Amino acid sequence: MLHRITDHPVLTFDCYGTLIDWEGGIWEALQPLLRTRPDQVFDRAHVIATFNHFEGLQQAATPTLVYPKVLEQVHHSLAAHLGLESSDPLDQAFGASVPQWPAFSDSSAALLFLSDHFDLVILSNVDRAGFAASNELLGVEFDAIYTAEEIGSYKPEQANFRYLIEHLACDLGHEKKEILHIAESIRHDHVPARQIGLHNVWIDRNRLSDTLKSGLPAYENLFFSMAELVTAVTRELVGA
Repeated sequence: MLHRITDHPVLTFDCYGTLIDWEGGIWEALQPLLRTRPDQVFDRAHVIATFNHFEGLQQAATPTLVYPKVLEQVHHSLAAHLGLESSDPLDQAFGASVPQWPAFSDSSAALLFLSDHFDLVILSNVDRAGFAASNELLGVEFDAIYTAEEIGSYKPEQANFRYLIEHLACDLGHEKKEILHIAESIRHDHVPARQIGLHNVWIDRNRLSDTLKSGLPAYENLFFSMAELVTAVTRELVGA
């Protein structure tokens, strides 16, 4: 049975990839490293996929390491994998790059609209300081913010979603059945969210649903942007 978006009084969001353009931010932050080999052409999709692989390994190996330090380690590993020579200053600059990652153009307006109708919550794999900088770009006050820094592990660990459910009950008085998790990442969000029994909405910004033949997540609804989500909510409210 599919549930209406407006059946849920609380919307929980992944941030990076859903609200903030992490791929664009990562790609730009990698340019100082990639420019050390001006004779070589790097495929963006391949580099991002390789970064994602090393990030997952690092987060699993060091679940309590704060995200900027994770990024430093991943940058160093990625450089070695690509046959590039990094340095401490390059690694550190990359680790400090989260505040420069841009918001998607529809994120702020969508969140401001949704905040009039739902409690809004962040469940993110960054640290508090990194998200605070990103939230300046989003321009909305969230009702709760839960990051890997205080949880002590990174998604897709089930511990992060158990933390979300437990703290929403204590902090905002919401039951598990009232939560709708909204995210872009299949591996980090939709798989563990469904495993723990949360309803979910896929913001498929990269239109993977058009190309993937397998590995698609189960979901309540699919939209290609936050703007489409707002349109759907508006229709539900008008028809309520």
